[in-house]
Amino acid sequence: MAANNRRMSGKKGAQVGSGGQRRRGLEGKGPTPPAEMRKGHKKNRIAGAKAKQTTATRRTATLKGRGGKGTSEMVVGRNSVVEALREGVPASMLYVQQFIDNDERVREALQLAGERGGIHLMEAPRPELDRMTNGLNHQGLVLQVPPYEYAHPEDLAAAAYDQGQDPLIVALDGVTDPRNLGAVVRSVSAFGGHGVVVPERRAAGMTAGAWKTSAGAAARTPVARATNLTRALEGYKKAGIAIVGLAADGEHTVGDLEALGGPVVIVVGSEGKGLSRLVGETCDYRVRIPMPGGTESLNAGVAAGVVLYEAARRRS
Repeated sequence: MAANNRRMSGKKGAQVGSGGQRRRGLEGKGPTPPAEMRKGHKKNRIAGAKAKQTTATRRTATLKGRGGKGTSEMVVGRNSVVEALREGVPASMLYVQQFIDNDERVREALQLAGERGGIHLMEAPRPELDRMTNGLNHQGLVLQVPPYEYAHPEDLAAAAYDQGQDPLIVALDGVTDPRNLGAVVRSVSAFGGHGVVVPERRAAGMTAGAWKTSAGAAARTPVARATNLTRALEGYKKAGIAIVGLAADGEHTVGDLEALGGPVVIVVGSEGKGLSRLVGETCDYRVRIPMPGGTESLNAGVAAGVVLYEAARRRS
């Protein structure tokens, strides 16, 4: 009781304070971070999902020996897995989520994998599939595609000569869309070509998307990988093979170039930038495709098909 009287008497003495917490609480905490960095914000969740997707889809290719192998690839999602199996994309493993909700796509994936043979089936819990795919929406199905075994550029010409034929090869310079690569592989196969050469860096590789676009032609037409495309083209030139580059300002038209009837490498650049400077300087001929309709350029798959048709016509 006495203690209470002292506290209320108004006499000076030791008192309990805030320890400076109130003063510090009034101080500013710096500028507000952007929405993408604020945990719980919608934009933060979107940015996190994009980062996961980028990590999951980035494939770094590594070379071994003369040709080389890329890294294995995961095809995720029920529709994507079924389409890959329908198109004959090489696969080594089909992961199926435990206690998966069965539907037509799941049943078809299991049936196709069983019919093809060589594809192992593995049941896995959902957390494991989430970890494998870095959180992508796999819908309970994940298809593992083994690394593609690339040929060496010299092997393509050697195989043609072994068959008693003049080499007909397409090289891609700066083409980064796997679907364009698949379309070129399909055209090379259709017109009797002997293979496709792609650079090791900044270029599309033989992914599952390229396999699907090739519509099975990738199983018959080899793709070679060159550490340096310019050097590979110079090697072809030393072997007596003409290098023909496609360019909008080419000095020749496709229909007038007799070199297409002999041993030739057709070089196709990207739709936007065309041929790079060094590759363009390496070419023996620069040809253009006449387009009276006024279209400025064609994508790599269509352009390669036009020139391959002319080469096949001259050879026949």
